[in-house]
Parts: sequence; structure tokens; C-alpha cells
Amino acid sequence: MGFVKTYEEILASTRETADFYDAEMLTVFWETRPETVARLLPAPLEPTADPVAMAFVAWYPRTNFDVTYHETALFLRASFNGEEGLYCLAMPVTSDMAMIGGREVYGFPKKIANIHMFKDGDVVGGWSERRGVRFMELEAKLTGSFNDSAAQEKIMGMASADGKMRGLSYNFKYFPAPEGGGMDYNPRLVRQETILGPKTLRFGEASVTLTPSDYDPWAEVEVVKVLGAIYSVGDNSMLKGSVVAEVDFLKFAPYAFLKYDMK
Repeated sequence: MGFVKTYEEILASTRETADFYDAEMLTVFWETRPETVARLLPAPLEPTADPVAMAFVAWYPRTNFDVTYHETALFLRASFNGEEGLYCLAMPVTSDMAMIGGREVYGFPKKIANIHMFKDGDVVGGWSERRGVRFMELEAKLTGSFNDSAAQEKIMGMASADGKMRGLSYNFKYFPAPEGGGMDYNPRLVRQETILGPKTLRFGEASVTLTPSDYDPWAEVEVVKVLGAIYSVGDNSMLKGSVVAEVDFLKFAPYAFLKYDMK
């Protein structure tokens, strides 16, 4: 294996899915302000009826692409052509290969960060930190119930009959033009699904702490009401994505800085 690959080597490394084995995740849900969602969603994405945000911290001990790493992420509920999913605002990781793959293939707005996840009995949590600021902290006590029981019923109603859960993400894929002042092509809206197969699934009462940061402004997604948390361990599969729309680069320009540190 060298700088130049043979066709046989390329074919041997091709995968239909990106698989995560025994992935450990803590996912926390909260209500934010409708005006915040409307301001942060680029067209053609639209707000859903409920202004719900979601963040997770995860540890991936084994994958089929030979990378192990920690990851956190911040999402907003969003809709495209009537199909609800999640718009990713940020996805810090601890591996350069995880960052490159997610950004270049699917458009996930990844950056390298310090990430920690812990579990102590029925208490689980974690945090993300960059440039000396711990801008996100999650914690949950696994009591078996959400902070909000109605939200628990609604979220778990999304699971399929076989117990698997479907995560639908929307990302914009774009790259700055080498000439400056524009982009290589009009930004492309990518639709991508992940199938989560939990072997352990527990619910809990959660807390969220978002600290203002010039470079990771998660605190913009204000926590109005914490809904609850899901702790899971299981096997997840990222399916191939598809381009479902293109947008004018000038209209998208105000949203084009999720992957870069700019004050």
C-alpha cells in the first residue's frame, strides 16, 4: 500500500456502509426557541412543529473502517419536502480520519476537539472542549424516565418494530473555491440515514450546559426545556447518502462557516 493504489486495492477497501460496533452514546433532547431554529436553518430546510434540539456524546471502540474515536454533535429538527430529519450544526471528533471522511463524503461539519465520556453507575455524561473552552456538557441519571414523559413517548414512537432506530441527517456539502470569493460549486444538500441497533437502551433525566465560545457557538441553541436522555450501546450503520437539492452559493454564504473557526 503506497501513495498510488491499484484498482484491486481500491475495490477491496470499498464498503457499502460505515459500521460502528458496540457504539456507546448518550443523546440529550431539549426544546429551544422557534426563532432560533428559523434563523439557523438554511433554505430549503424548514422548521418542524416542535423546536427540538439534540446533542450527543459517543465512543466508538471498533469500526469497519479501522478508526476508533470519540464524537459529539449538535442537531436541530428540520424538514425537507415534508420529510423530517436532523440538520447538523456541529460534530467535533477526536480523529483526523473520522473528520475527513464525514466532511468530505457527507458534508458533516466536523472539527477536531477534546472529548470525554464517562459512566459511573447510573450516571453518564461527557463534554467537548476546543481552544480552552468546554462549550458543551451533558449528563444524565438513568432513572428509566425522561424529564418530560410525553417527549419520551414521542421519541420512542419513532423506533421500528424490530427495535432499530433510524437517524436521518441533512448536511450541506461545499468547498471554498481556490480563486477565493466563492465556492467550487453550488452547495449540495445531502440526505443520509443511519440505522441504530441498540443492544442496551436506557432512559434518563438529563442536564445540558452550553458555554459561550467564539469558535463553537453551541450556546446559541438556547436550552428552554430539557426533555430527557437516551443512553445506548449497540451496532450502528451509516448508509450511503444522496444529493437531494442544490442552493445558490450567495444565498448560502451566511451559513458556510460551520467547518471553520471564524470570529
